[in-house]
Amino acid sequence: MSVLIVVIGAGVILFISYLTYGRFLSKKVFALDDTKVTPSVELNDGCDYVPAKKSMLLGQHFSAIAAAGPINGPILASVMFGWLPAMLWVLIGSIFIGGVHDMGSLIASVRNKARSITEVMKLHVSPRAWILFMIFIWIALVYVIIAFTDITASSFVGIVTLESGERVSGGAVASSSVMYLILPIIMALLMKFGRMKEWLSLVVFLPLVGVAIWGGQFIPINLPITDPATAQKVWGVIILIYCMAASLLPMWLLLQPRGTLGGYFLYASLLIAAVGLIFGGYSINYPALIDFGATGASFWFPMFPILFITIACGACSGFHALVSSGTTSKQLRKESDAKPVGYGAMLLEGMVAVVSIAFVMILTQDSDMIKRAPNFIYASGIGRFMEILGISATFGITFGLMAFTTFVYDTLDVCTRLGRYIVEELTGLKGWAGKLIGTLLTAGVPVFFIFQTMTDSKGNAVPAWKIFWSTFGASNQLLAALALVAITIWLMHTRKGSRVWLAAFIPAVIMFAMSNWALVIAVYNGWVLKTTHPSIPWVSLFLIILSVLVALETSFSYIKSRKKAI
Repeated sequence: MSVLIVVIGAGVILFISYLTYGRFLSKKVFALDDTKVTPSVELNDGCDYVPAKKSMLLGQHFSAIAAAGPINGPILASVMFGWLPAMLWVLIGSIFIGGVHDMGSLIASVRNKARSITEVMKLHVSPRAWILFMIFIWIALVYVIIAFTDITASSFVGIVTLESGERVSGGAVASSSVMYLILPIIMALLMKFGRMKEWLSLVVFLPLVGVAIWGGQFIPINLPITDPATAQKVWGVIILIYCMAASLLPMWLLLQPRGTLGGYFLYASLLIAAVGLIFGGYSINYPALIDFGATGASFWFPMFPILFITIACGACSGFHALVSSGTTSKQLRKESDAKPVGYGAMLLEGMVAVVSIAFVMILTQDSDMIKRAPNFIYASGIGRFMEILGISATFGITFGLMAFTTFVYDTLDVCTRLGRYIVEELTGLKGWAGKLIGTLLTAGVPVFFIFQTMTDSKGNAVPAWKIFWSTFGASNQLLAALALVAITIWLMHTRKGSRVWLAAFIPAVIMFAMSNWALVIAVYNGWVLKTTHPSIPWVSLFLIILSVLVALETSFSYIKSRKKAI
C-alpha cells in the first residue's frame, strides 16, 4: 500500500473533524461569542496582554505547542508498536481529546480574565486544589525542559556521514540555530519601530531563515570539547541560559515574531512532506503491528498504557493547557479565533504527527535508521523528500534538524516563562525579584539532571531525554487529565442545565487512568526491577499522590456545591 493514501486519508479525517466537531465545540459546548471583549483588548499593556492577528497568533501558538512532541513521540511509538496503533491514537486523540482540551483551556481562561487553567480550578474548585495543581504543573514543566533541552543539544554535536558521502555537522545546525534566533528580534524591532507591515516582514525574513540554514554549514559553531557527551551537556546549559533570557523578554520582541516564523517553518515542513509523498512513490515497508511473540511479551501490554504516554503532543498534551491559558489567552483578539487557534492548531499538530509516522512507515524493520534518535529519523525523512526537488541531502537534513530545533525553542521559552509565573504566584513575589527567582528555579533545576550520567539496566550510557521521556509523557498526560477536570467543573458551573461537560469529562477519565497506570509501572520498574534513574520512581509516586489529591479535592468540592444547590 502507498504511504500517500494513508496520509491523505488521515488529513481528510482531520479536516472534516475541524468542520464538524470543531463547529459543535464552538457553538454548543463553549458557545463562542464575539460580542464579549477579550482580556487582550481590555487589559492591553503592551507586554503580556497584547491582541494579535489570528494568523500571527495561530503560528505562534502552533509552534509553541508542537515543538518536538509530535515528532519524537509518534516516531518512538511507531518503532516500538508499529505504525497503525500510533496513527489511530493520533487521530482519535487529537479530534476528541486533545482538541477539546486545548480549546477548552483557551476559552475557559479568556472567560476568566486570561487567568491560567490553575486559576480556573481555584475559582471553581478550591484554593487547596489550586496549590496542588500548581506544584504538579511546575514539576511537569521541569521534565519538559529536561527532555527537550537534552534532545536539542544532541543536534549540536558530532558529524553524521550519509550514504552519499555527504556530512552533516552538528556545529552547522548550532550555527543556523543562533542565526535563526537573531532574525525574529530584528523582525520585531522593524515591525514596532520601523512600521514594517506583517506581510512584508514575512516576505523578507522567511527567505532569510533559509539563508541561515544554508550558511550554517560554512560557519559551524564547534565547542572546543573533544568528548561529545560533555559537549552535549555544555550545549544544554547554553540552551537553558537562553531560556532564562528569552522568558524575561517582552512577548512582542521574541516570542511572537519567532512563533510566527516557527509556524511557517512547520507549514514548510508539511509542504515538503506532501511533495515527497506525492512524487516519491513510497510504499509502506514498516510493520503495522509489531509482533512481540519472539520475546515472550504481550502486544497489548505494554502498549496499554505506554502508547498513550509516549505520544503526547500530536494526540493530547497537558502542556497545551499551559500555553493556551498562559500566553495565548492573553493575545486572543476575539472569541471566534479560539476555534482555529485552539482546536485547529491541535489538528494541525496531529497532521505533523501523521507525517512523522510516515517517515517510519517508509523504512524497513531492519534498517539502521530505526536505531537512530527520532530527530534524525525525522530530519532524514525531510532530507529524502527534499532530494526529489533537487536539493542536496546535507541541506535537507540540516533543514529537518533545524525545523526540529526551531519547534523546541518555542516550547522551552514558554515552559520557562510559565514556570516563572507559577513560582511568582505560589510565593507572592512581585517585580524583578519574582521574575528572576522564578526563572532561575525553573531553568536551573534541569541543569542538575542534564549533568547526570544516565545509564540503562546494563550500565550503558544513554541520553537524558531517553531516560526521562516516559516520565515526561506520563506527567504531561496526567496534567492533561487534570486540566480536563478543571474544564469539566467550569462547564458544570457556567452551563448549568446542560450536559456539554461530558465532552471534557470522558476524555479526563481516559487520560487519568492511562497516566496513573504508566506512573505505577515507572514506580515498579524503579524500585523492583531497578531499570530507571533513582529519581524517577520517587517523582512518579509524588505525581500519583498529587493527582489523586486533586481528584479527591475536586470531587468533595463538587459534592458540596450540589448540596448547597439543593
